[in-house]
Amino acid sequence: MTSSQSGPVHDHGGGVRSLRVPIPDNPLGHTLVYVVDTDRGPVLIDTGWDDPESWDTLADGLTACGTSVAEIHGVVITHHHPDHHGLSGRVREASGAWIAMHAADTAVVRRTREARPERWFSYMTAKLTAAGAPEEHIAPLRTPRPRALPGLSPALPDRDIVPGELLDLAGRRLRAIWTPGHTPGHVCLHLEETHPAQLPGHGRLFSGDHLLPGITPHIGLYEDPDDATVTDPLGDYLDSLERVGRLAPAEVLPAHQHPFPEAAARVRELLTHHEARLTALRALLAEPLTPWQLAERMEWNRPWEQIPYGSRNIAVSEAEAHLRRLVKLGRAEAVPGSEPVAYIALS
Repeated sequence: MTSSQSGPVHDHGGGVRSLRVPIPDNPLGHTLVYVVDTDRGPVLIDTGWDDPESWDTLADGLTACGTSVAEIHGVVITHHHPDHHGLSGRVREASGAWIAMHAADTAVVRRTREARPERWFSYMTAKLTAAGAPEEHIAPLRTPRPRALPGLSPALPDRDIVPGELLDLAGRRLRAIWTPGHTPGHVCLHLEETHPAQLPGHGRLFSGDHLLPGITPHIGLYEDPDDATVTDPLGDYLDSLERVGRLAPAEVLPAHQHPFPEAAARVRELLTHHEARLTALRALLAEPLTPWQLAERMEWNRPWEQIPYGSRNIAVSEAEAHLRRLVKLGRAEAVPGSEPVAYIALS
C-alpha cells in the first residue's frame, strides 16, 4: 500500500486515514497526521505545525473524513517537535480532547513554557562557544533581535504515554514503544491488529520520525540548560532502532514521506549507515578537531558554505552526538587541556 493520494485524505484501511498537513518553509513539506477511529470517536496521532494554512488543512481533512475537529476524542503525540505537537492546543480547545505524550518529552514542553527566550539564547551562546564556533557565528546570539520562535508555548499534555502499555483507546490495541534518540521521549505506536490488506507481519507501526523510508532523522544532543547529565542520543537511537526491527510490523506508517513495508530491512540500512558514518568521522579525527570543526568537515546534503545559520547549529549538535558515541565506544577521546575542547581518534 502506498501513500499516493489525489485528495486531502488517504485511507489506509482498518479505520486509519492520513492527512498531509503542510510545514511552512520546510523541505519536508508536510507532516502525515493519522486519524484513528475508536469506539469513543476519532483520535489523532500528531497534529502538525501551528500555522493558519496547516490548521485549515487539518480541519478540511477531518471534514473529508466525515468528522470534524470538534469531534476529536484524543491526541497522541509521537514527540514534542512543533511539526508534530504544534496544533495540539488548538485541537484540544476546539474539542476538549486529551493530549498524551511520553513524560520525557512532556518535561521538555514544560521547560519550554517556563523559560524566557533570553535564557535559551544565553545557553546556546555558551554551548556554541564550548563547541569552538567562531565569533561571527555567536555574535547574533549575544544581542538577539525580538523574533517569533516556533514552539515557545506548546500545549502541556494531560496524559502520560507509558512505554509497553496499551493506550486507552476503546476498541483498538495500540501499544506504546519508547524509542528515544530523535528526542528523549519519542514513541512509536504499534497497532497490534491484523493488517487490513493481510500483509505478512505483526500489525502496523506509527513510527513518527524514528523510522522513515528515505531519510535519517536528526540525532543531536538532548538540550536541557539545567541538566548536566551526559546523554548518548545516538546510542539511544541505535538501541531503539533494533527494538523496533524486532517487532517486525507488516507496514510502517511514518510521520513524513510515505508508508512502507519491510521495517527490519530499513532498520538494517540505518544501522549500517550510522556505523559507516562513525567510521568516517573517526578518520577525520586523525587530527584534533572541535565539534564545530568536525561539523564543517562532515558530509551534509549541501556544502557547509551553503548551510543556513540555524541549520549549522543543528549540524554542530549532531556532530557532538556522534562524538559522544565515539567516546563511549572507546574510539575517540577529548584532548586534555584543549579549550575549546577538541577530540582525537584512538587507535
